[in-house]
Amino acid sequence: MTLYKNFSFEITHQSSTSRARTGCLMTPHGPLETPAFIFCATKAAIKGATPQQMKEAGTQIILSNTYHLMLQPGGSLVEKMGGLHKFMGWDGPMLTDSGGFQIFSLGHGSVASEIKGKRFGGRRKTLSKISEEGAMFKSYLDGSEHLLTPEKSIEVQRQLGADLIVVLDECTPFHVDKKYTERSMHLSHRWALRSLEEFKRGDTGRQALYGIVQGGVYPDLRREAAQFVSDQDFFGHAVGGSLGATKDQMHEVVETTMSFLAPERPVHLLGIGGVRDIFNGARHGIDTFDCVHPTRLARHGGALVRADYWYEKGLISGKEHITLSNAQFKEDARPIDETCTCHTCQNFSRAYLYHLLKARELLAVQALTIHNVFYMNRLLKAVRQAIMNESLSCEEKLWIAQE
Repeated sequence: MTLYKNFSFEITHQSSTSRARTGCLMTPHGPLETPAFIFCATKAAIKGATPQQMKEAGTQIILSNTYHLMLQPGGSLVEKMGGLHKFMGWDGPMLTDSGGFQIFSLGHGSVASEIKGKRFGGRRKTLSKISEEGAMFKSYLDGSEHLLTPEKSIEVQRQLGADLIVVLDECTPFHVDKKYTERSMHLSHRWALRSLEEFKRGDTGRQALYGIVQGGVYPDLRREAAQFVSDQDFFGHAVGGSLGATKDQMHEVVETTMSFLAPERPVHLLGIGGVRDIFNGARHGIDTFDCVHPTRLARHGGALVRADYWYEKGLISGKEHITLSNAQFKEDARPIDETCTCHTCQNFSRAYLYHLLKARELLAVQALTIHNVFYMNRLLKAVRQAIMNESLSCEEKLWIAQE
């Protein structure tokens, strides 16, 4: 049996000064130029935009979440409706996660923030038990109890039908000690092998499986995990788990992990997608990123802006966005970004967007979502071009205000 016969990954340019590279990842639903950003259609929908609007904004690939979809509407229903692509009207490449991140995020109550270097939580914990068999958890919808095993995760992802799928792992927060992290990593490796075996049993050639590199903030564990996934029949690698308590530590963990991975497979950075993070990850060879940030930001009135916004004001700012509900935009007739060609910037002023937000009009969320999606796709296109031109550091200064 030949795995991944309908998939390929070709490195089209390798930087001479860093691990940065451009590539083409071929899937049954078309090619993906890398580095690329994957937008989160968590429950089989992008919040604030239709699939057609996503395409018009330059989107190549989206993802959905196994955890949410297995609970509502259920993998079998999605399969009956023709799979996620047909169900939601998206004809491009798709990725699904394993469900593990959401289970352990809800279980630990704060792991989602800790992975990104933040320390706050407060969510109701729903994880009941982690065992060799899998993760027992209570549904956030009705409190019913479910067991997610590696085999079940692959089965549901097969029903959903995304092109790229992921093994089940335990996603540990950074506050646990090295002993727990190591024990968890080995459990994740055993789950990964079971995921791979289940994948091979039902392989149809329409999906490709990614292994996940765990190991927390510990270089020796990251090395061991990288060696493990490299030795298995995975199509690609995903860098997961705790990436540190600060942005600097996160960037260091990414750099360390990437130094251990063989370069021929595509690498995805799970759940990370800030502008600084993308430049850092691309510099070290990351091929794809995902994050809810662009669409979530739009729902809170935020618009992503390039560095020139801050330079015009004489500011050196680490910020990546402006909040259009602020009074300073009430009479501002300019678009969000005069250099942006998205539908929002071509048609709406900052003042109009301020009005929409104050009036709580749904159009505000749609307009800001379209801008932020277009911004991210424009950013990644610029990153790809800069890698080919060996000008990544110069390009970064156009997107992030700095001295």
